Order: sequence, then C-alpha cells, then structure tokens
Amino acid sequence: MALAIAILALFLLLCFCSALLRWNEVRYRRKGLPHGTMGWPFFGETTEFLKQGPNFMKSQRARYGSIFKSHILGCPTIVSMDPEVNRYVLMNESKGLVPGYPQSMLDILGKCNIAAVHGGAHKVMRAALLSVVSPTMIRDRLLPKVDDFMRSHLRNWDQQIIDIQEKTKEMALRSSMKQIAGIESGPLSESFIPEFFKLVLGTLSLPIDLPGTNYRRGIQARKSIIKLLQQLINERRATETQKDDMLGFFMSEENKYKLNDEEVIDQIITVLYSGYETVSTTSMMAVKFLHDHPKVLQQLREEHLAIREKKRAEDPIDWDDLKAMKFTRAVIFETSRLATIVNGVLRKTTKDMELNGFLIPKGWRIYVYTREINYDPFLYSEPLTFNPWRWLDKNLESHNYFFIFGGGTRHCPGKELGIAEISTFLHYFVTKYRWEEVGGDKLLKFPRVEAPSGFHIRVSSY
Repeated sequence: MALAIAILALFLLLCFCSALLRWNEVRYRRKGLPHGTMGWPFFGETTEFLKQGPNFMKSQRARYGSIFKSHILGCPTIVSMDPEVNRYVLMNESKGLVPGYPQSMLDILGKCNIAAVHGGAHKVMRAALLSVVSPTMIRDRLLPKVDDFMRSHLRNWDQQIIDIQEKTKEMALRSSMKQIAGIESGPLSESFIPEFFKLVLGTLSLPIDLPGTNYRRGIQARKSIIKLLQQLINERRATETQKDDMLGFFMSEENKYKLNDEEVIDQIITVLYSGYETVSTTSMMAVKFLHDHPKVLQQLREEHLAIREKKRAEDPIDWDDLKAMKFTRAVIFETSRLATIVNGVLRKTTKDMELNGFLIPKGWRIYVYTREINYDPFLYSEPLTFNPWRWLDKNLESHNYFFIFGGGTRHCPGKELGIAEISTFLHYFVTKYRWEEVGGDKLLKFPRVEAPSGFHIRVSSY
C-alpha cells in the first residue's frame, strides 16, 4: 500500500512538473519569436546556463539555430550567436537596444553606474570616466602609481609556492583602490576588501532577497561599501584635502563633469568591479599560457629585458616603455581571446522590434554571446592555438567582429588602463622570476574563468 502511494505521489509530481514546464512555454509563445525553450517559471534555464555554459549554448544552437529564445538570470532572453546580428545589436543602441544587465547586477552596482544608464546620462558618465582614464591621465598620474604598486606587490616571491589566482586578484583590487581612491593597506582597506568580494559574487545571482543568498549578501556589501566611500568623501571635504587620484579628480574644480556623491560612488564601484574581474583573470591566464608556451615567454622576456637594460634598477616604467611593449600587448590580446574572460553582453529592447526576421517583444533581453566568435577559424587561423604573433598585425584589432572589449558606444573606457596594469605586472614578473606549475589545479572557464582551489606555482629568481 505504501509503495503504491509513493508511486502515485511520484507520478503526480512528474505530471505537475511537466504541466509547469508546458505552462511556461505557452506563456512565452509569441508569433515571430525564435525557437527555443524557456525552462521553469522564474528560474528559467539559469541553472543549465551557469553549469553547462558553452555546452548548453552549443546544444541549443544545434537544435534551434544561431538565434534562439531562453530564460536566463531572471529574464526572457534572445540569445544571439550570429556575428552579424551581434555587431548590429552592439552598434545600434540608439535604435532601442539599451543595456540589459540582470537585475541583481543593476541593484548591486547601482542605478547610476555606466552600464545601467543610457542616452544623455550615459554620455555624461562615459565622458566623466574617460576623463580619469585618458592617455594623459595614465601617463602623468596613474602609471607611476601602478609601477610603484607592482614593484611592492611582486617583492619577496622568490623561493615561494604562491597561488597566482589569489595574488592577481589581490593585485587588481589593491592597485585599483590605490589609483581610484588612494586606499592603501590599513583599516579602511581591510574593511573594504571582504565586502567587495561579497559584492562580486552577488552580481551573478538570481535576485532572491532571502537570508543566506549571494544576492542578499551582495546588497548588504554594497551598503557597507557606500558607507565607507561616503565617509572617505566627507573626510576629504572636511579637511579640504585634494588627493591626486580618481576620486580627487571627480571632486575637484578641474573636473567639468559635475557628479553628485551617489554618481561618484557608483562610478567608483563600477570601475573597481570591471577592472578587478578582467585584470586579475587575464594576468593569471597570461602566466598560465606563458608557462605552457616557452617560445612566447622567451620573446616576451627579451622585450622586457631590453627595456630594463636602458634603466637603473630604481627607474619606473614610463609611457614610452609602455608604447614599446608591442609583443606584450599581443600576449594580452591573445590571452583575452583564448581564455574568453568576457563571454558576452546583455541588451534590452525598449520597444517591439524586428531583428534578423524575428519579432522581439519590448522588455526582452538580448544576450550577445561573443565567446564563439573568439574561436571562429574564418577570423583566427588555428583558433585554439595560443599565437600572440597574430596580433602584431594591427588590422586584427579593428576587424568588424572584435568584441573582446565590447563594441559601439559601450567599448570599455578602461581598456588602456587595464592593459597598462597587466603590462607592468608582466614586466616585473618575467624580469625577476621564473616559475613552474605545482600541478593538480583545475581551471573552470564558465561562467567565470577561475581555479576553484587556487592556481599554484613555484617561483624562483630569474
């Protein structure tokens, strides 16, 4: 009797689940939409997307084509794996294709962050950000700080087994904190860093505001960070202190883009967030690829030793040195391409619109999935091979489907600063040390490139 009841309960549960899935499919069935599946109510196919990543995308493309519908990160979404459509979406924000990042990311990074605003507000925010990361600012104000930090950060690694993932994360965050708000080691830094890590985890989560969820922790971390930054701003105003960092520039009379405190804080959080993720991961993966490709490492090291030979030991990297690092730039671009640090970007439709013959409803997200473009043999010969030399052809940086740093009016404003940071890190790393992998560490490539248990290397002097 108990067995029969259990079987009946299981049968009813299966029927209920099947009905839920069917209801969700019918709910989003519209004439003109691409084919695809919508998964469960509210959750959609987020679990499959985050766990299976590229395999989920390839499976859906094999079933439904390069443009298909899904429901990921809390939103009904059109996924595009078509290079031409992706280019159109990225280049045509004015035609009703505005940023469409997940609600969790918007809530945690703030409504004034550059990724959330569009139209006139975006132009002002972008111009304000570009003013603090312009080539002149990098040359005169930021590069000296980066150089000073990298020298200190890479000191005493000799004869150590280090977790290069942990070291590059610490490097990216602490370097940015120093450049942006003059925050160095001390009580403020120690309060800020753990909250920032919670914030990062919360941005890629479902917006479920319950105790113990990454979203709730991310929201609470945002509040803590706002409090710390507001305190810093108030202290500078009270003492009329003019600091030579990004925050000081935002607060100065020299800055023609007058932002209120909320806008300034959201920009600081956004710059920290975007720079931390890309700079740290690209640096770690560059170390990995250089270890695996000795000829690349040899040429890179020769480039940096040639720069070092013209200097005294205490002389910093300057703007001319940075411009001379042509092969280093190629290594950074190839690392970004092959590791695919950024898988894609989200846009949202502000009106019903036609896209490649499909009718997309107002308010739907479009996920411009650029990962597969990085491995397109028509764009990159032998795409799975780590070949930095391909980037010495400058035309490759400007081809129509080069989306490593975004596209259109959303092209990453901090691109050159990030390259400067990674280049300076590599300069001191390859001229001071040699290294070998300890082995046994696993690398995940989706949704973030990371080593869950760390990525350990044994370092010795060069």
